[in-house]
Amino acid sequence: MPTVVMYTSPVCPFCIRAKRLLDAKGVTYEERMLDLSSESRQMLVDLTGRMTVPQILIDDTPVGGFDEISALDRAGELDALLGRTA
Repeated sequence: MPTVVMYTSPVCPFCIRAKRLLDAKGVTYEERMLDLSSESRQMLVDLTGRMTVPQILIDDTPVGGFDEISALDRAGELDALLGRTA
């Protein structure tokens, strides 16, 4: 099973949706809560190229946020990225 890491913030509704989607699939992930400091946001930009949360990495590859994993799921591609059979 690939390693999944999700960068979140405490007041992010899209983070909650992303967690629900991964939870519904039975995916274990590490949540890394970011504060709202400019240093945290810069670290996220350096890592993913984006400053919004959630940002989800699968095996250290940034795949985007909720909109992106939701689209991958609808297209039937998320399970393959997660090492799951549909």
